[in-house]
Amino acid sequence: MTVPSVLFVCVGNGGKSQMAAALATTHAGDRLVVHSAGTKPGTSLNSTSVEAIAEVGADMSAGRPKAVDPELLRTVDRVIILGADAQLDLPADATGTLERWVTDEPSERGIEGMERMRLVRDDIDTRVRHLIQELDSPA
Repeated sequence: MTVPSVLFVCVGNGGKSQMAAALATTHAGDRLVVHSAGTKPGTSLNSTSVEAIAEVGADMSAGRPKAVDPELLRTVDRVIILGADAQLDLPADATGTLERWVTDEPSERGIEGMERMRLVRDDIDTRVRHLIQELDSPA
């Protein structure tokens, strides 16, 4: 049986996609091959994201923002775009599927700082857990 693979994508690859990857790795272990990337990668991780993820026992501190690898786009089972800002199309010869998670954005409600990041983390965590459950279920 092959292990499913997923690529989490956001714009900068310093926050949401790294958070999703860390949570997926923590929850799924070796039952899932996890990647993350950005459409316009930044230069560093969001320190508040790193701290919020650590609070729930996951670790993204060793991650580095990186660009989307065209080969991964063609070969992973799932490409998941986090948020409304990143724009990405699968190549015509891609073997997987593309979906978008429009994640909670507490800043639109005036919530900032660590409180904002915890809400974002918890939304992503719920979605990651559902994804893993779906991938673990027999077809």
